[in-house]
Amino acid sequence: MSLGGEEELTLIDHLIELRDRILKSVIAVVLLFLALFAFSNDIYTYVATPLLDALPEGSTMIAIDPTSPFFAPFKLTFYVAFLIAAPYILFQLWSFIAPGLYQNEKTVAIPLFISSVLLFYGGIAFARYVLFGFVFAFFVSVAPEGISVAPDINSFLSFALTIFLAFGIAFEVPIAVFIFIWAGIAEPESLTEKRPYVIVACFVVGMLLTPADPFTQSMLAIPMWMLFEAGIVAGKIIRNKQAEEEANSNQQDSPVD
Repeated sequence: MSLGGEEELTLIDHLIELRDRILKSVIAVVLLFLALFAFSNDIYTYVATPLLDALPEGSTMIAIDPTSPFFAPFKLTFYVAFLIAAPYILFQLWSFIAPGLYQNEKTVAIPLFISSVLLFYGGIAFARYVLFGFVFAFFVSVAPEGISVAPDINSFLSFALTIFLAFGIAFEVPIAVFIFIWAGIAEPESLTEKRPYVIVACFVVGMLLTPADPFTQSMLAIPMWMLFEAGIVAGKIIRNKQAEEEANSNQQDSPVD
């Protein structure tokens, strides 16, 4: 009876700890949002600069909805606050699950957490600094004669957030590949043999996650493929390390004549 009460108390303790860590994460996002709110228009302009630079001279973005000039920067600032708070949120998640991990799992999990954050940021940076300039210049250049290009700020925000999320997730491919290899779910050789199917899958994902034009799809699919290859390389390294550790363990356990 006492055992059951102890298990119930332990479960309650875990739920209280989870609640506290979620609350800390929410507070961090809110505080960052309040700190950034005064710069919301500047943040929106910074994100929209590649599009503004690509527009014809004399053309500007427009706001169809009367509330858009306020709510579009407001919404973007919230997402920026969440993005900046992501490392702290992941730290809270790590602090919650770490006590239940073995030491060898912690050794691998910590670099994975750090790498996943950096890769997600890298995907967003790639979209902002590389993709946007090419894509917006292309879209504006192919506009039919007599058409005035004046994008709506809400439509641009939806497009930008979709692209940021798509590239952020896509850049997590090497993490997924590494985990599959590390956990023994797949072998580097078998993944290498499936390369043609992976390339096709990358372009299918690019088609689903980006606007319906081959250029943007390729700008997502090709980095995904390269990151897949990087994941295989990292997986081979960890697989060789595991083999060496297993060989050393067997050698130590073998009887001495």
